[in-house]
Formats: sequence, structure tokens, C-alpha cells
Amino acid sequence: MRAERHWQRAREVSERARLGGALVPLETRLLAMPSAEPFVVRQLISSTPRHLRQGGPRPNPFLPWDSPLEVDLLEPAHVLLLNKYPVQEAHLLVITRDWRPQGGWIASSDWQAVRQVSQDTGGLWFFNSGARSGASQPHRHLQLLPRRQGEPSCPLAPMFLAQLAGTEASWNWDYRLSRRTDPHGGSDLAELYLAQAGALGLGDPRRDSEPLHPYNLLFDDQWFLSVRRVREHGAGFSVNALGFAGFLLSTEGSDREWLASHGPWSLLAHVAAPRP
Repeated sequence: MRAERHWQRAREVSERARLGGALVPLETRLLAMPSAEPFVVRQLISSTPRHLRQGGPRPNPFLPWDSPLEVDLLEPAHVLLLNKYPVQEAHLLVITRDWRPQGGWIASSDWQAVRQVSQDTGGLWFFNSGARSGASQPHRHLQLLPRRQGEPSCPLAPMFLAQLAGTEASWNWDYRLSRRTDPHGGSDLAELYLAQAGALGLGDPRRDSEPLHPYNLLFDDQWFLSVRRVREHGAGFSVNALGFAGFLLSTEGSDREWLASHGPWSLLAHVAAPRP
């Protein structure tokens, strides 16, 4: 069993930060959309925060980071931070203390920081490599939605496991899905990342200064998924890595009628690179 100290600390910091105004939870409501199941579709009730608006400059909120949102320092070079605009309580970010581009390669030091957190607190991890894959900030950050042990990490997790077991058909976009070999230790993360990047044609950090295409990562204790992207929006929905986990957020520009008619699988096929 994990100690979950980071998760508990995140709850404590969240309460203080919310009362002080540093944390601004987003109000949403669950939409009844049977045609979209098993996807979870929520409608944003709060005013659209800056990171979901299109256009205009986007200042770096992590340099320096907002100290009331700090959960822990991860040695030697990262910090564990609360997401300022969470939909879920205790939405955590692992960020570099100094400047590292979100569009660059995830480095061994980044994976080391992820391992420090995951050995204590598990859940759904995700990464958006740049604007075309749903990243709202240019500063390097990986994200964690904490989960209890044994709790499904996301709506599509059972499908991922079924694919790994050979009982579920694959999808028609360009992705790679692998089984984790070191769930709590995390020693497999860097190897899986580089292997899937190569298989998707994203390049190799030994010869390419940065990945050749936008992509998303998703992983939990059991599986690791990479998806190659071509665009961020479809039918007015902004799709980041969480879309491929089964979570969609409807904002004022989203075409919910299109989603109900065509389904979320068509939305994902629109924003992901087609299978070669």
C-alpha cells in the first residue's frame, strides 16, 4: 500500500489555497449523453479560464510558481504543485524548477521526479507535448490525478487492459500501448517513453533536438500509452491527453449536438494522427 502522503498534503494545501484565493476550482456538471459512453462528458459552468481560451499571449505561471500552490519540493530539480484551475480535487503537477520547454524531450530527471511521487501516490498520469496536443503552458510539466489503489484510473482503462489481453480491437489512430513492468518503482517509464516515441515516428533524443510531432502520454500502474496528434480542436472541443482517457470538457464553443451524433471516437480520430 502506498503512503499517499503527497495526496494528503495536496488536500491540506488545497484548502488553504482556496480560502486565500490562489486556488480556483472550476465548476462543472456531468452531462447525460448515453451515446458518448463510456466517456465522461462534463460541461464547464465557471467562466472559461485563461488556459482554455484561444489566442493571445500566455505568460508562464511556473517561473516563478505560485507558492501557496506548492505541495512539495522534489529533489534535485522539480516541484510538486497544485493545478490552479482544477476540475478534480488535488490535481497535481510535476514541474521543473527552472525553464524547460514543454515541447522538448522528457528527460531522465523528469522521470526521476515522477518516480518520487508515484512511489507514494498513484493515479492517472498524463502529458501534453505542446499546443497541438492540448498543452496550455510552455513550461515542462507532467500531471497527476490521484486515485485509490484498485480504483480505475480513467473511463477507458478497462479497454486498454482488454487490448493488452488481446480481447479488444485496436483503434484507427496512431498510438502505442504497453503493459507496465515496474508499476510502483517506475524504472520502466523512460524506456517505454523512448520505445513508443520511436515506434510513432516522434524521433530519438540522441539525434533529434526535440520530438518531430505533437503527442500525448497517459499511464497508470498497469499500462503506458502514447498518441501521435495532428490538431488540438475538433467540433469546438479542446482535446488534450485526458480525451484519450475518456474525459471530455464542453465549453461555450463546443458542439455537443455533433458529439452526440458522431460520438467521441470520431472526435479522437479527428485530432489524432491516422494509423499509417
